[in-house]
Order: sequence, then structure tokens, then C-alpha cells
Amino acid sequence: MAVTLVPLVFALLHISGILHLQVLERLENIIYDTRLRATMPRTLDERIVIVDIDEKSLERVGHWPWGRDKLAALTRELFERQHVAVVGFDVLFAETDGSSGLPNLERLAQGLLRDQVEFKKQLARLAPTLDYDALFAHSLQGRPVVLGYYLTSDRDGRTKGVLPVPALPAERLRGLPLRATSWGGYGSNIEELAKAVPVAGFFNSITDDDGVVRSLPLLAEYQGKYYESLALAMYRTAMGLPEVHPGFAGPTNTQGGYDTLQSILLRQDGRTLTLPVDDKLATLIPFRGPGDVNGGSFRYISASDILEGKLPPKSLESQLILVGSTTPGLLDLRATPVGRTYPGVETHANMLSAFLDGKNIVRPDYAVGFDAVQLIATGFLLAFALPALSATSAVLLSLGSVATLITANLWLYLGHGLAMPLATAIVMTVLAFTLNMVYGYFVESRSKRELAALFGTYVPPELVNEMVKQPESYSMQAANRELTVMFCDMRGFTAMSEQMEPLQLQALLNDVFSRLTHVIRSHRGTIDKYMGDCVMAFWGAPVTTPDHARLAVSAAIEMAAAIAQINESHRVCGLPEIGVGIGLNTGSMCVGDMGSNLRRSYTVIGDAVNLCSRLEGLSKHYGTSIVVSESTKLLAQQFSWQQLDLVRVKGKAQAVAIFSPLTKSDAFVESQLLELEVWGQFLTAYRAQEWAQCDDCQVRLQNYNPGSPLYALYEQRVERLRQQSFDPNWDGATNFDSK
Repeated sequence: MAVTLVPLVFALLHISGILHLQVLERLENIIYDTRLRATMPRTLDERIVIVDIDEKSLERVGHWPWGRDKLAALTRELFERQHVAVVGFDVLFAETDGSSGLPNLERLAQGLLRDQVEFKKQLARLAPTLDYDALFAHSLQGRPVVLGYYLTSDRDGRTKGVLPVPALPAERLRGLPLRATSWGGYGSNIEELAKAVPVAGFFNSITDDDGVVRSLPLLAEYQGKYYESLALAMYRTAMGLPEVHPGFAGPTNTQGGYDTLQSILLRQDGRTLTLPVDDKLATLIPFRGPGDVNGGSFRYISASDILEGKLPPKSLESQLILVGSTTPGLLDLRATPVGRTYPGVETHANMLSAFLDGKNIVRPDYAVGFDAVQLIATGFLLAFALPALSATSAVLLSLGSVATLITANLWLYLGHGLAMPLATAIVMTVLAFTLNMVYGYFVESRSKRELAALFGTYVPPELVNEMVKQPESYSMQAANRELTVMFCDMRGFTAMSEQMEPLQLQALLNDVFSRLTHVIRSHRGTIDKYMGDCVMAFWGAPVTTPDHARLAVSAAIEMAAAIAQINESHRVCGLPEIGVGIGLNTGSMCVGDMGSNLRRSYTVIGDAVNLCSRLEGLSKHYGTSIVVSESTKLLAQQFSWQQLDLVRVKGKAQAVAIFSPLTKSDAFVESQLLELEVWGQFLTAYRAQEWAQCDDCQVRLQNYNPGSPLYALYEQRVERLRQQSFDPNWDGATNFDSK
């Protein structure tokens, strides 16, 4: 009996927050995601339409951001010709629009042409048509429009633009602070637009620890004031802007502490609408289906079709419009339970659809208490019954307990919109049964499974296998260690994104990243993160690897070769070729689990990491795929190297020698050795400002390697520098002031 109660004790410690079991949280997310996907309606909501700033729109109208005159035309088309009900913008207008050239004309009128009376008259006549911000503001004025903005958790509290009036005034809280998500800054719209449209909503979402967006805050706190989300603001606008009131669970707390808020109340004309929320004033997103711009849960219309008037009049009459983007380049794609690259604008559409249907899903504040009750009831049932039962009966009881828990959970979810915890209870049931059967096995393997779950997404399987042999030697705590870090960036991504369909581009990126990731992991590297078309990795952690520099260089060479193979297949298929730039640097850096309380990752930071990023950016300048610092080169003597330059990058006062690996030392031929010898003579002459000797070396280098971008670069430099007088203080380094 006591053995069977062990899982119950751990389960209660976990839900109380005393013992944090990450695997249970992950399993809870998996169960929630599976339940959501299995029960979502997968039907089209015709009340909501997404006007998509898609690839087609960018191709026909121009790159983003568009001039506000175009957005004014878009707004007029939606209201005057299409008769829509509400328009919400899932985009930010944080900067003034100077694309018309008006600011330049005004500066001329105040400067060089200040005496030209006729010029000033014409400018005064044209100014109203060239003030695109004013045109856009005028098109929004007095219409049911909701602007978007974002809140930020930056410690320095940076602010930009003008916030709307708080949705929940302080006097309605009766002096009680709430447990809303709190933010330290914001980025909002320019004052002219904010005055024209007094209603705005933030488009922040809540990202869970696994990087998946499952919920949206309906209210968020900034400097003691509570602001509403974009979806809530659009819903209130559609309903005639009812007042927002707190829905407390019981009597208010007169001591000035936190009180339990179970819902947000919308009151208007004696009617009250209730929107349930959790303890963070958030609600789970009831996704209707997987994101699909070609006919999924919501109708998508290209913004260019709206601007060009291709829709018949009143095609969108009385519908709620969300203006956003699904273009990967505009970075509004999120990982969700129903899609790894889900349009951010559609998360707001799902939330708005739930408001209209009155079918919110919430994890209530009493979920922990409910979990404790089901754990205790199930735990004691198993503790008393399992020891007295045969193996067959124990299996049937355990299966029956799991089935009962799942049935009750589904009933609460489907019938009452309550997302109650389930993972801990199921795991406790399984473990209670397992401990009665194989207690010894469970004790020995538990720590190993936890370690594999913790690091499995960061490091190769073979390293995880090494780690589980001594799990006590590894942790996610930050530490300073000498590591080798890599930045690998795809070149030509922007051109490809303009020529390829989103799904085709997604497949290409996935294929390229898969190949590069395989190379990194096969060389014992740890994937840090993917950033757009860039992958970041490092060697030497979490498993200590003495030859981390050699492994990183080998991986870089193989990655460049993999890109060359991809380009061969692209040429056959008629697809655009891609390039790659790789930077490597070795040095002391901080490695560990870092981030915010909403999202964390196992990563590296430090000056050595910043230098590596700069080196990757220099690869294109020197016409090579790989740029390596001297610290890495010194630890990878198995390769032959060509020094590229002495550089002084932004933020570094000391010049750094950079190199490019050629091949393994034992694979070098005599002509290459001679070429490197001449190149060394050239660099010596170059840094001594002996231009005649440089010319002699250049002639010989061209014979060895005609068409070399590196040699052509230095030929241009020599021609430029020979026009200058001798500088005794020049150290031969090239300064790069940009990042």
C-alpha cells in the first residue's frame, strides 16, 4: 500500500507547485492538443473574413509596409462598397508614413526654397493629398475600427505610440489588483491614428514552455491599468462597446489582496454577457480547425483583390474583418496545437468566433483543487485495492480508472467548456499499477527518462545516450564554458520568397533545415534555435567535448557541401539556387536554460556569440561560405587554412584575424601549398603598404586561382589604397561598422 501511495504523493507535490515535473506539463499539453484536434468542428465560419496581406498582395501592391494611402483605400472599399460590420487591424502603425515625400517637400519649403512663394502655395494645395497618415486617419474616423498594438516585457520599459483608454477602469475593481499578465512596455500606433480610432486591442498571445500558443489574454496589466485584447475589442465594437466589469467568484477581499476573478462581464442596456477567464485573465483558444488560407475555418481574401475592387459590392456585408498577414517574411506565424506554422491573425479570428458563439474554453482557477480531488480519490482506491488483487484484476481496475478519468474530463470539456487537468491523474494511475508490478525497475530508470525528456529536443540521440549513463552530471543551470558556436544563414531567401508559393517555400526550408540539422547532429552539435532562414548551433555542451572546434569546422564544410548538392537538384528542377554563409567562433560563453517565465530555451550568450554572428555576416563580403575566427582555427589544426583578413567588427576595439578552411591538411596538393605561400606574401606586403609587391603577388595568385572573389576584392582595395599616402599607424585591419 505504501509503495502505491508514492505516485500520489509526488502528484500532489507537482500540482501544488512544490515539485516541478516538466514531463507532466508536456503530457498535459499533448492531451489537451489531442482533445482539441479531435473535437474541433472543422467548419467555415462565414461571419469572419481575413483580408490577407499575402505574397500575391506584396507582388501586386509592393513590399510592406504599404503607403497609408493604400490602407485608406482599403478601408473605404471595405466600409463604403462592401458594407462590413467591423474591421480589426492585426498590424501595427508605429511610424509616420513619409512615402509620399511630403516631409522632404516641407523641409525644402523651410530651407532652400523658403523664398519661393509659388512653391509654398502649391505645397499647401497638395499637402492634404500627400499626408497619407491624415488620409488613413480620415478613412478610419467614426467607423467601427479596432487598431492593434503589442505589449512587451522589456525590462527597460520602452514605449512607443499612444495606448488606448483602458478597457477596465480602476474604479470597477474596488481597489483590488488582479493576477493578469503584467507588461513593462508597449509598441502602439501613432497619435494621429490613435485619435481617429479610440478603440484598440493588443495582439499578444501566451506562449507555453514548449513554444506553442494555446491561449490569449483577454485583459493585460500595464502600470496598474487593464487593457483588452484585439479579439475582445472587436467583439465589443460589434456589440456596441458594452462596459467591461470584473466577475468575482465571491465576496471582495477588503484587505487589499488578490481576489478570485472567474469571468469578464460585458454590460449594456441591462444585459450582461459573461466571458470566463483563468487566473491570468486569459482563455484557451477554441481552434475551429487547422489554419488553411484555401478554405479552412475562415475565408481568406487577398488584400490586393480588395484594393483592385474585384469583389462585387456588398460581398462582405455585415461581416467582421481582420486585416493581417500569412506571409512568412512578415513573421506572424505561430506554433499552435493545430499547426506548427499557424497564421497569427487566425488565432484572433478563432477567439472572436468563440465570443460570437458563446463557447469559450477556460482552465478555471479551481482546476488545481479539482485535480487534487481526483488524484486523492483515485490514489486511495488504487492503494487499497491493487495489493489485494490478482494481476489480471489489477490491470482491469487500472484501465477502468483511466477510462473513468477520461470520460469525466471529456464531459466537462464538451458540456461545460472546462479544460480540466488529466495528465497527472493518468500518470499517477499508471505508475501506481507499475510500482506494484516492477517497483525496482521504475526507481532505476526514472532519472534517465527525465534527462532524456529534458535534453532530447536540443542534442543528438547519441549524446543523450551518453548523458543518461550519468544523469546527475547534467543540468540546465547556466555556466561559463569554452564552446564553439555557429551561425549559418541562407542567402537568397528573400528572392525565393518572392518567387515561390508559401507551401513550396515551406517545403524547401524544411528540406534545407533538415539536411543542415542532420549534419550538425552527426557531428555532435547542439541545435540552439532556428531564426527565419538562419540556424544557430554550438559544440561542447551539454556534453563536454574536447575537440568541439574540430567538429564544428567539419560540420561547416559538410554543410557547405550539402548546399552545393541541393543547388544541383535545383538547377535540374528549375528552382532558384541558394547560398550559405557560416560563421564559427570559439570562446568563453554562458550556456544554460534562459528566457522568460513564458518561454525558455537551452542557449548560449556572450561576447563570443555576438562575434560569431558578425563573422557570419562577413562571409558574403569575402566571397566564401565559411568565416572562422583565429580562436577556432588554433584548435582545429587538422585543417589547412587561408587567412582572409584582419577585421575590426562593430562593438570590438581589438582586430580579429579571420580564416576560411580549405580542406584536411593531408589532402592538400602542391599547387595549393604554393598558392597559400604566395597569399601569405601578399598579406605581408599589403599590411606593410608595399603596393608594388602586392601587384606582383596578385599576378601569381591569378594564375593559381583565376576568378577568385577574394583576390578580386583585394585588388580593388590595393587600387584604392595606393592613391593614399603612407599611414604608419595603420595596422592592416578592415573596419566594419554595421552589424
